[in-house]
Amino acid sequence: MNLDWRRAISPSLAEFEDIAHQAFEALPKRFRDLCDGVIIRIEDFPDDETLTIMEAESPFDLLGLFTGTGLAHAAANFETGQFPNMVFLYRRPILDYWAEHEETLGHVIMHVLVHEIGHHFGLSDEDMEAIERDVN
Repeated sequence: MNLDWRRAISPSLAEFEDIAHQAFEALPKRFRDLCDGVIIRIEDFPDDETLTIMEAESPFDLLGLFTGTGLAHAAANFETGQFPNMVFLYRRPILDYWAEHEETLGHVIMHVLVHEIGHHFGLSDEDMEAIERDVN
């Protein structure tokens, strides 16, 4: 199949969300099962408060973010009214990163997703790399 690049446009938020959910479904089942209740959100950019907290110099500095209580701390820190665990994937910074590297968009989204979910589990970089190798 030849893609007509003259007519190609970047994926919308909804299309990006579809790609992210496909990437999530491609993760090992044992990993997905542990993600029960984690919400994946797609936004164009992080909000100003997040950029300030993360000390980002530019809205393009963050590709994704895990917010919430990681599994290792969940039982000890449960509070009434706490927000659910969430993984944010930031579409525009991811697209910018993709444009500058020789990886598929699906691979970049998978990498960011695994990395951010890895924070939920308290995984090391080596653990996250092993999960990505299992998918590829």
